[in-house]
Amino acid sequence: MRERGGRLPIGKLPLDALGEVISRIRTYRDPQTTQGPAVGEDAGIIRLPCCDLAIHSDPITEASSLAGRLSIIVASNDVATTGACPRWASITIMIPPNSDIESIKSIAEEAGSIARDLGIDVISGHTEISPGLAKPILVTTVIGLTCPGCAIRTGDARPGDIILITGYAGTEGTAILATDFRDKLKDCGVSNETLEGAKSLGDKVSIVGRACALASKRLPTAMHDATEGGVIGALVELALASNTRVVVYAERIPVHPSTTAISNCLDIDYLKLISSGALIFTAPKDKVGDAVSLLKTKGYPVEVIGRVEEGEPELVLYRGERVERYSAPPADEISRVWERYEQEKERESR
Repeated sequence: MRERGGRLPIGKLPLDALGEVISRIRTYRDPQTTQGPAVGEDAGIIRLPCCDLAIHSDPITEASSLAGRLSIIVASNDVATTGACPRWASITIMIPPNSDIESIKSIAEEAGSIARDLGIDVISGHTEISPGLAKPILVTTVIGLTCPGCAIRTGDARPGDIILITGYAGTEGTAILATDFRDKLKDCGVSNETLEGAKSLGDKVSIVGRACALASKRLPTAMHDATEGGVIGALVELALASNTRVVVYAERIPVHPSTTAISNCLDIDYLKLISSGALIFTAPKDKVGDAVSLLKTKGYPVEVIGRVEEGEPELVLYRGERVERYSAPPADEISRVWERYEQEKERESR
């Protein structure tokens, strides 16, 4: 939803605004493009005689010690959900004026290290000192490939498919909140042990290994990374992209104990909390057992959480006896936490 006066809220564009942008930017359609920009689709897909290429770009706009690492992980996650394992990356690093060379080297070292771990070759990029910036901005493009016709789209989920999740709801958001609101959480009674456990979840945001393992066996019909808007946001996007009704049971969605503790303290819904590290995928009933066995053999947690049905595109979420319906992704809970924090600061300053 747009704010009064046509202004937009922080975060992902509302669906109506996104549709307007896509209609203006995509004025030419190459016949080899099998997937262009669309709600719920993580990457563009190009059909070549030798292979399918998947390409995705993503920004990191928050300055932190993990900016370089996250720049590679976030973009590579969205390529991996197409079943195309990430192979190459190009990274643009824009640094505020008066920055020192050590800060640039630190970002580059982080990005290079995680790229090497994921088997990604950083092949190009751009680095500059940019006027008007208050903090570094990184934009990374990742390219992956798979066999011709093998790429997977979020829109390929079909009625009758089973919905599964590997990973925990709110993984990335938990790590962020444990860092940014540590003092508030300690005042609320959250233990140091819980906070350290929450921060360690920041090391579990890559879904590349799981997505590539599933795709190599041709098990999923669709895969989607749960980012802004959390698990609920990703499930809504799955429904919209595939034009299906998605039915999910909240009690089946895995959540880490530290996420529960932090959510209770801050009065937030962890199912709407940014969840990079949680991979949602669909599979035909006869392949569910193989998918579960494959992931568990490799040490990845996995749960069946719902099903895909015919009907108007929406998420139907059962929380015990309560039924919630979503036809658009929700705002991420981190935005709400920061908004409350700013309001509290304003009241205190009066």
